Amino acid sequence: MATIIGLTGSIGTGKSTVSNMFLQLHFPVIDADKIAREVVEPSQDTYRKIVDTFGESILKKDRRIDRKLLGKIVFSDKKKRQQLNEIVHPAIREEMLVRQEHYIQNGARCVVLDIPLLFESKLMHLVDKIIVVYVDSDVQLQRIMERDHCTKEVAMQRIKAQIPVSDKVELADAVINNNRSKEETFQQLIKILREWNLIKSN
Repeated sequence: MATIIGLTGSIGTGKSTVSNMFLQLHFPVIDADKIAREVVEPSQDTYRKIVDTFGESILKKDRRIDRKLLGKIVFSDKKKRQQLNEIVHPAIREEMLVRQEHYIQNGARCVVLDIPLLFESKLMHLVDKIIVVYVDSDVQLQRIMERDHCTKEVAMQRIKAQIPVSDKVELADAVINNNRSKEETFQQLIKILREWNLIKSN
């Protein structure tokens, strides 16, 4: 029986860093964000539903969805964000489960589902264990501003669109504190995986 780990955090907490560490340890990782980009390609049903809902003004010249523009629209409007989620999330979920089954059929003892909005989308039932990647709020704010080249106000808007990371910590089976060096983050991950008997102790 394979163990399904849900890896989550909040925007700017460095979840991608931990996701890459799982890959380095040869754990299969299914990335919800990557699938989200795939399901909105022009050939997909999801693409048509989004354009029907939000209009052609969200398209770039090549007819692909302008993700930044769509992001601005939904981050500032809760109702529109919900509309988008209701279109995109079922398609992502379906594709994640297909890939998960593929890994299990090929002998994987553990599969990692990298889902940024695990709690917001109420997908906890899909996983056996949950790891939350945490940073202090000031670190989170700074990282978003640097990464996205945005103002403090815009960064705060994005943070507030999600459940506070401190609340997610309360719901986690394990927490990785990502305030310090990558090496310290890696050692925390190793410790968790050993405790869960997913890798051998030295």
